[in-house]
Amino acid sequence: MESEPKKETEVAPALIAVHPDQSSVAVAVAVGPHLRVFDLAAGSAASLIDDSDAVPFHKDNIRAVRFAANGKLFVSAGDDKTVKVWSTQSWRCITTVSSEKRVTAVAISNDGTFVCFADKFGLVWVVDLDPPLLDKKPAPLLSHYCSIITSLEFSPDGRFILSADRDFKIRVTNFPNKPLNGAHQIQSFCLGHTEFVSCLAFVKSSQECPQGLLVSGSGDSTVRLWDITSGALLDTCEVAIKAGLLESNGKAEEHGHAVTDLWTVRDGLLVAVAIQSLHGIVLLNCNVSSQTLSVAKVVSVAGEAFVPTCLGSSSSTGNLWMVTGVSSLPGSNNPSLARVRVISGIDGKQESVVLEDESIPGGKKLLETLQGTASVDDNAFLAAAEAVKAAMYNLLIKKQYPSENREYRKKSRNDRKLKS
Repeated sequence: MESEPKKETEVAPALIAVHPDQSSVAVAVAVGPHLRVFDLAAGSAASLIDDSDAVPFHKDNIRAVRFAANGKLFVSAGDDKTVKVWSTQSWRCITTVSSEKRVTAVAISNDGTFVCFADKFGLVWVVDLDPPLLDKKPAPLLSHYCSIITSLEFSPDGRFILSADRDFKIRVTNFPNKPLNGAHQIQSFCLGHTEFVSCLAFVKSSQECPQGLLVSGSGDSTVRLWDITSGALLDTCEVAIKAGLLESNGKAEEHGHAVTDLWTVRDGLLVAVAIQSLHGIVLLNCNVSSQTLSVAKVVSVAGEAFVPTCLGSSSSTGNLWMVTGVSSLPGSNNPSLARVRVISGIDGKQESVVLEDESIPGGKKLLETLQGTASVDDNAFLAAAEAVKAAMYNLLIKKQYPSENREYRKKSRNDRKLKS
C-alpha cells in the first residue's frame, strides 16, 4: 500500500504582542498552543477565560497574535483551525471562529469592527464583530490562490488591506464598506522581492500620504520601501549585508538570513528588523521626504544566544520587546522554549540599551509568566533558532517532489477523493 513519507513534527516560532498602551494592560507570548499574558497594570499574570473549556486554549501551534489598534481586542489563531477573539478588559474569549484550513496570519480593522484571517490555502476571510458573537461564520474576502499568505496588515487610513505571500507578492486591496460581500477591487501589487515575503509594517501616514508608506521583509534578506497606491518600489536595503551576515557578493548559506519580523517605532521613522542568525536587531532610518531606508545601527544582545523570532512595541513607551523560542524542540528536555528581552531607548530619546532582567517592566514576575521558571542553557536556544530556520524554509520554500511522490499526492487530494 502506498504511503507518504512520515512528516516531522512542525515547529512554530514563539510570538509576542504588546498592548498599544504598554503601561496599562498586557504583554502576550504564544509558545506552541500556550498563550501567556501578563497584566502590567495589575503586576500579575492575566487569567484568561474561555467558555469552551479548552485547555490549553488552542489545541495546536499558535501562528498569529494581534492586539487591536485601540487595545480593546486581542486575537490568537493557528494550526488548530480556530481564531479566538479576546476582550482585553476581562480577558474572556468573546468568540471562537472556525477555519477550514490552518490559519497563518490575522489582522483587525482600525475601528475594531472586523477581524480578517488568512489560511494556508491562500484565502483571506473576514468576520464581523457585531452582536451576537456566538456562532460567527467567516465570509471569504479575497484569495491568493494556493499560495501561503504570510502577513496581513491594514493601512493607517483603513482604506486598504495588504496581504503578502510566499510567492514574492504583496497585494494591496481596497477594503470595501461591506466586506462580508468580498473585496473585489485591487489597488496594486508590490513586486520586487526575490523570495517569500515574511512580514509587513507601515510608516505612519501624513497629510501628503494618508495611506502611509509600506516596509516589507523577505527571505531574500532585504527590507523594501513601497508606495502602495502605485505599487512602486521606492528603496531597498540589504540588511543582512549591512549587519555583516552576508558578503556583498551575497555568497552564504541559502535562505539562512531571512528577515523574520519588522516593527516600526518613532511613528515609523525607525524600523526594527529581526534576521535569522542575528543575535539582536538592525535599526533602519526611514526618511519619508526622500523615501529612502538606511541603517542606523545594529543592537546586539551580547553574551547570549538570543535570535529574535518576533518583535513588539507600544506607542506610549520607548521599549522594543523581543522573544525567541519554539513550540517544540525534538530531543530536548524543554519541549517548548521562550526567552523575552527588552531594548529601551528605541524612541531615540536616550541610548538604546538591552535591559537586564530585573529592569524589564514587570520584572521577574513577568518573565516567570511569559517564559516559565525552568532554566534553559544557551545551547537549547541555539538549537531552537536553527529549528525555526528549518521550519520557515520547509513551510515557505516551494518543495520539489520526486515523480512517485507527486503521483501519490495527486491521488490523495481531497477533491479527487470526493469524485471517486
